[in-house]
Amino acid sequence: MSDEEREEKELDLTSPEVVTKYKNAAEIVNKALQLVVKECKPNAKIVDICEKGDAFIGDQTGNMYKNAKRKIERGVAFPTCLSVNNTVCHFSPLASDTSELQEGDIVKIDMGCHIDGFIAVVAHTHVVQGGPVTGRKADVVAAANTAAEVALRLVRPGKKNKDVSDAIQKVAAAYDCKIVEGVLSHQLKQFVIDGNKVILSVSNPDTRVDDAEFEENEVYAVDIVASTGEGKPKLLDEKQTTIYKRAVDKNYHLKMKTSRFIFSEITQKFPILPFTARVLEEKRARLGLVECVNHDLLQPYPVLHEKPGDFVAHIKFTVLLMPNGSDRITSHPLQELQPTKTIDDPEIKAWLALGTKTKKKGGGKKKKGKKGEGDKADAEAMDATSDAAAS
Repeated sequence: MSDEEREEKELDLTSPEVVTKYKNAAEIVNKALQLVVKECKPNAKIVDICEKGDAFIGDQTGNMYKNAKRKIERGVAFPTCLSVNNTVCHFSPLASDTSELQEGDIVKIDMGCHIDGFIAVVAHTHVVQGGPVTGRKADVVAAANTAAEVALRLVRPGKKNKDVSDAIQKVAAAYDCKIVEGVLSHQLKQFVIDGNKVILSVSNPDTRVDDAEFEENEVYAVDIVASTGEGKPKLLDEKQTTIYKRAVDKNYHLKMKTSRFIFSEITQKFPILPFTARVLEEKRARLGLVECVNHDLLQPYPVLHEKPGDFVAHIKFTVLLMPNGSDRITSHPLQELQPTKTIDDPEIKAWLALGTKTKKKGGGKKKKGKKGEGDKADAEAMDATSDAAAS
């Protein structure tokens, strides 16, 4: 077998070793998320929580594959973000930022881990309060979560990406919410967090994606963001952007010495996956990153906002399309939700009743809980959906 063939084989879920790496990365990111949720308390500094999430992933992955024959890259695949209330995504502030969480904040937590480039990402929405979540906050979390449960059942071999886009919009509308425009769910490959096969959350004339059919042995990051507002987020302040990814296909000779220094550091430490500017020296980074972005050497992940007073919820999970069905490997149980709306639509109910495993003789409707954190959390997330639909 040539090196090329071996490499091609290794990238596929047909290799048990690859499946194990995905699941190990998922177990770590699920535990990191658990830790971050516990840290979400009134008056907690957002930057401190982000740093704890990233440090946990770094420590846990650092303890694995220490004695491997070849060097195995591992660590953070997407920096920990905490986006609050009407902030939609990517808020991962620099060390000098003093933003704190407040009682009643609706917090979107987004993070990722990889082992040997096999990536597990997760996003979860938590309200900083005790007791059940009620009112429009409960509606928007239930909308995102129910849409995620429907997407899990439709991202399967033979189905098309457009089927998923239409379905999640219908679910959000049932809760009188909107799916946020511009959010893409990407296929994941080794060291590729934004693969070419995508699911567009909302189709509009400005954003078009190629029609695609899901296939066995593919991996997807299914990304659902719902809002009580219009679902058309805006960039308010470019200075809030702190997450970037190296654009590997672009080259430019930077003019400023600071830019060259920063870019060299990025190329060495973060050649492919997203990183936070927090890990760079702050003053130098502020100057150097601007030139890198202006010449397309770095792809920014902007902090976007809905209007003040809008609530936004985010659920993202990683799913392996295995021969025996879909295996959701990242998730976290939701708080108790008491939404103001219920799901009465028969089509949505039919989607939710679909199994996630390939039917064998007398195959059951629901995914059975198996060993491992991810599956247990998945079962609990399922319960939260049925509770939300029932209440």
